[in-house]
Amino acid sequence: MKMSVGFIGGGRVTKILLQGFKNKGVKFDEVVVTDTNPDVMVKLKEKFPEIEPSDPKNTAGQDIVFIALHPPVVMDMLELIKNYVKAETTVISLAPKINLPKLSMKLSHVTNLARLIPNATSYINEGFNPVTFVSGFDPSRKQIVLDLLKILGTTFEVSEEKLESYAIMSAMLPTYFWFQWRELAEIGGKIGLTDEESKKSIYETIIASLNLMYKAGLTPSEVIDLIPVKPIGEHEQQITEIYKTKLIGLFEKIKP
Repeated sequence: MKMSVGFIGGGRVTKILLQGFKNKGVKFDEVVVTDTNPDVMVKLKEKFPEIEPSDPKNTAGQDIVFIALHPPVVMDMLELIKNYVKAETTVISLAPKINLPKLSMKLSHVTNLARLIPNATSYINEGFNPVTFVSGFDPSRKQIVLDLLKILGTTFEVSEEKLESYAIMSAMLPTYFWFQWRELAEIGGKIGLTDEESKKSIYETIIASLNLMYKAGLTPSEVIDLIPVKPIGEHEQQITEIYKTKLIGLFEKIKP
């Protein structure tokens, strides 16, 4: 693509986005990345030789700049780079909690500000990525951003107040289940299935179960009632309480 891209922060989310672009053969004029951890940069460079490690000030001068940092350090970094971000630059923050008004406080001269809640599934171009744009964002540039992000999977524009909700219900959602699927695969091996048989059984059944829950026209109670034997049913209340306590509590922490 005829544009340069900068990533301020070279951690997991930057790796995810770079891999998604790489899968589809996207080539930028320049990809510049900065990170305070030299080991992170070495590993990222090994995986993506095309990137150019640089300092934050140079990275901030690219056409599109992704702020790939944890919320506690975002504002300090913006203070450091604000004079090096061009007025015409598109800045996309990937962090929860720091809303557009706060970003605008540091980057008052930048009119093209956006926030994106990225998904790990963008690594395989199957992301579910909500994005919001500041009022006054240039329409032609917005379309460029949307076209770029759609390469990573499903990308859709939402009101800013819903971003943190999607962080809980999409971005972090896989972590509620991945460890369970791993454990189930190990149990499959202990009860006579091969590793491949266990994985296929889990994958196919989970996909079908989701379709049954959301596409069969049944209520959740009707779906649940289809299987009379529930081996861990006695623990459902405890598990439900964990979900409510942990996830609603986390939402309260990350919302602006």
